[in-house]
Amino acid sequence: MRRGRRTGQIIVILLVGAIAVLYALDLAENRQGATELAPAEVREYQGERLSSIADFRENSIRGPQHVNASTYTLTVDGLVENREEYSYSALMERFPHYRKVVTLYCVEGWDVTILWEGIRVKDLLEEAGVKPGANTVIFYAEDGYSSSLPLAYIEDRDILLAYAMNNVTLPAERGFPFQLVAEDRWGYKWVKWVNRIEVSDDANYRGYWESRGYANNGSLDRSFFDQG
Repeated sequence: MRRGRRTGQIIVILLVGAIAVLYALDLAENRQGATELAPAEVREYQGERLSSIADFRENSIRGPQHVNASTYTLTVDGLVENREEYSYSALMERFPHYRKVVTLYCVEGWDVTILWEGIRVKDLLEEAGVKPGANTVIFYAEDGYSSSLPLAYIEDRDILLAYAMNNVTLPAERGFPFQLVAEDRWGYKWVKWVNRIEVSDDANYRGYWESRGYANNGSLDRSFFDQG
């Protein structure tokens, strides 16, 4: 009787073990085939409180642009050794990615602090090869907007061309596929829907708002009104 009871206990233990193994395998299979969900927006990064994507105001010149990533092209040209054209996927795969918390200050009086993720503009310029005499980088947008920044500012800083904010891919209204993160410059220098970067020797180039009276420098430590 004891031998029969022990045999029965062993059989029960083996059955329980087999069921546990099958359950674990089933869980692993389900994880591998899980549906990918959109990343959640982060609101804190390294102890710093972040603004929400919803805290922005819509103030673009022609409303949000809806750019198709599969047909998108970024052109880098002007005073460069090699004119470059990149697809969205090529930009995402070819260049290193960086994250940085930067605050955007709008001339309308509001500001937002966001975790930006993107590629460095200077990496794009290095690949194109900047020619001697260049001093300005002009950014053009899908809606016809443009603005410029000094070449030295781009080369000396880790200025990002962002594709994500707060761990979320840029929404159309925020500049998908790429928004310039022009840190320490007023918001009108933060070009959205960037589709062309031109290297130039025209330090006096005036973009959309600059040609309407805003300061070309755009530095936060100065008035955004043109001082002449």
